[in-house]
Amino acid sequence: MSVPPYDPATLDVQRQVLHILDQVLSLRGRAADFTASTRLLGSIPELDSMAVVAVITSLEEHFGFVVADDEIDGSTFATVGSLTAFVEGKLAQG
Repeated sequence: MSVPPYDPATLDVQRQVLHILDQVLSLRGRAADFTASTRLLGSIPELDSMAVVAVITSLEEHFGFVVADDEIDGSTFATVGSLTAFVEGKLAQG
């Protein structure tokens, strides 16, 4: 199932981020139970360095922004909340 285009009026950002994580990492619905405090890097075996690149690409395509290499570090992928905050910050930049 694909994620519909970003529409701030219909879905919250964290829900969309979770859906993307679930699809990209092939979590088979496990991401639905994640909260903002759920740890990502080092806690989810499916999230390796190659998967991080795939998640970033999927976020860019879905939300319509571009992520520069120097904008991402380990803290971005520390928790669901930190990743969601990063996406919300990118969306606020327009």
